[in-house]
Amino acid sequence: MRKKVIFWGGTGHAKVLRELVQCLEYELTAVFDNDPSVPPPFSDVPLYYGTEGFRQWQDTQDPREVSCVVTIGGARGHDRLMIQEFLEKEGLHPATVIHPTAFVAGSATLGKGCQILAHANVCAEVKMGEGCILNTACGVDHECALGNGVHIGPGAILAGVVTVGDFAFVASGAVVLPRIKIGTDVIVGAGSVVTRNVPDGMVAFGNPAKVRRPTTP
Repeated sequence: MRKKVIFWGGTGHAKVLRELVQCLEYELTAVFDNDPSVPPPFSDVPLYYGTEGFRQWQDTQDPREVSCVVTIGGARGHDRLMIQEFLEKEGLHPATVIHPTAFVAGSATLGKGCQILAHANVCAEVKMGEGCILNTACGVDHECALGNGVHIGPGAILAGVVTVGDFAFVASGAVVLPRIKIGTDVIVGAGSVVTRNVPDGMVAFGNPAKVRRPTTP
């Protein structure tokens, strides 16, 4: 019997995650999104909007029998964690989902609600907080420490002993050299090579990456 799961977030990341959860024998029973302009991502799964839609769904379900995955990526780690905490308080279980083709070392530790996508690598003694996303074919090498709500984009590489603060987003194809510290709420641009620490709340990009501006003007 397949386990039931719901998604919160109805755009492209939901489509990727549906393929993943099907591999893990979950049945996707509902999708939720806060934006009423988002169209249903799937023809066979109902889409509900906001907390009002969640209450409508909740009236017909026992949340204790359903897991949840927050399918919101990019630099929206704050949103991802806030929604995950809301769903957990409502009785749902945040699922940690790992694609069958991913490698996760036995000594790695993953927080609740983490998502490890196809061909990602999580190496020895990596520590990850809650609600992290490791996107397709990214690599997190030995002894890296990721905070809550971190997103590592497709093909990005964290070399050994890298520290990444809460809610940081390392975009596609970026490379972070060993022992670098990426601060809280940082965005590292696609294809960047990070050779120096990046302070909290900044956008950095380039090769070598340079701090360009705050994440929020």
